[in-house]
Amino acid sequence: MPNIVLTRIDNRLIHGQVATAWTQYSGANLLLVPNDDVSTNPTRQNLMNLAAPKGVQTRFFSIQKTIDIIHKAADRQLIAIIAETPQDVVKLVEGGVPIKKVNVGNMHMSEGKKQISKAVCVDDNDIKAFNRLKELGVEVEIQRVPTEAKENIWELIK
Repeated sequence: MPNIVLTRIDNRLIHGQVATAWTQYSGANLLLVPNDDVSTNPTRQNLMNLAAPKGVQTRFFSIQKTIDIIHKAADRQLIAIIAETPQDVVKLVEGGVPIKKVNVGNMHMSEGKKQISKAVCVDDNDIKAFNRLKELGVEVEIQRVPTEAKENIWELIK
């Protein structure tokens, strides 16, 4: 079974906050971005590699490739999965990736979304995805950085 030490939804993917605070907090030595666009976009990969801390590896796989190979991860790999959307996490869990808990860190405002916390904006599709994660037994919490208090997403999306 893969050693998944953190699963985070952050539409910025790997950036300073994830690369420093969350990597250190979780003890991750591998940042995995399951994203169909990023997996084929060397420019985006290079930008994220610049933000990754020294000594921490990065991988950029399609969602399907992540599902197909996550169980081949070595025991020494402490994996932080950084997903762009809750829908991506649903696909991973439904595909057999053993995610038990999801940290929601940042979901930008865009047309049709409403703000539910300082850094999280959702629309009906996001809420459906969060509810599906709940059905699948995945714990979901909002927390921008490890030093802030966790927020109860279910109270905020009522």
